Amino acid sequence: MIISASRRTDIPAFHAEWFMTRVREGFFHRVNPFNSRQVTAVSLKPQDVDAICFWSKNPKPLFRHLDELDRRGLNYYFQFTLNPYDTTFEPNLPPQEERIDTMLELAERTGPERVVWRYDPIILSSVTAVEWHLEKLDELSGQLRQASRRLVISFHDFYGRGRGRLQRALRGTGIMLEDITAREQRVALEQIARGFKMIADRDNLEIFTCSEELELADFGIGHGACVDGSLIRSLFGVNASLRKDKNQRKACNCVESADMGSYNSCGFKCAYCYANFNEGMIESNLSRHYPDSPALLGRYEGLLEIITSLDKGKKR
Repeated sequence: MIISASRRTDIPAFHAEWFMTRVREGFFHRVNPFNSRQVTAVSLKPQDVDAICFWSKNPKPLFRHLDELDRRGLNYYFQFTLNPYDTTFEPNLPPQEERIDTMLELAERTGPERVVWRYDPIILSSVTAVEWHLEKLDELSGQLRQASRRLVISFHDFYGRGRGRLQRALRGTGIMLEDITAREQRVALEQIARGFKMIADRDNLEIFTCSEELELADFGIGHGACVDGSLIRSLFGVNASLRKDKNQRKACNCVESADMGSYNSCGFKCAYCYANFNEGMIESNLSRHYPDSPALLGRYEGLLEIITSLDKGKKR
């Protein structure tokens, strides 16, 4: 079984202590994001977990626990999002130089194979044009050499849940958004794809898209998976699932996993974030975080059997 921690919120940055409590107690409560009455207890015991996929923009608070995770025999790797945006787009992150140092330190501790660099999403606007992205990626990649073996990109979903939030955040700034996936932006898209691939090749990075229907194979960019069963098998020598997660978008290639997080609960409050689609709920939700609860938000008092395998539906 694979654990996602978490595509819905930044657990390493904000809830590292809660996460470790769950590891020590050996399970967590997974709450259906569309029906809070549907709660499942999921094992976190090493014999039941093939790997943990961490998603984070600042995993440093988890660093002091990595040795314990290793001692407990838990496999893990990181999806580390490091973008070049300013506070207009990412208002609450640590300074970029600090995050670069964090990624370099993480790669030194775990090995670069277990650190996937996400340049995600690519936002095309009047202040973040094609040339800007190429310059920033070139600069970042030069600083992050040897910190990762894989680069994952996606394009801002102009019609998704994050669109309205980003437009509101940009109100009054004079910044104009452009849809890079639109037909009239094809030249810009090709410039991005060609330039990103060139930089990736220079710095020995495999490059993939995330949840994109766009076909960039002509530029040497394939469709990737974040919760990647094949990668987990190669990293850790386990028989991880290769079955596509039917609960994700059609273009998503991730395999099945159990997600530990909740939507509208990330304190970074990035303007484009699809997982924080209702900013008014964030503080309210975080007020329902209890460090001793098996669920990230709220409590469930019922007695549940603990699922030990998504593949086979085993319980104990």
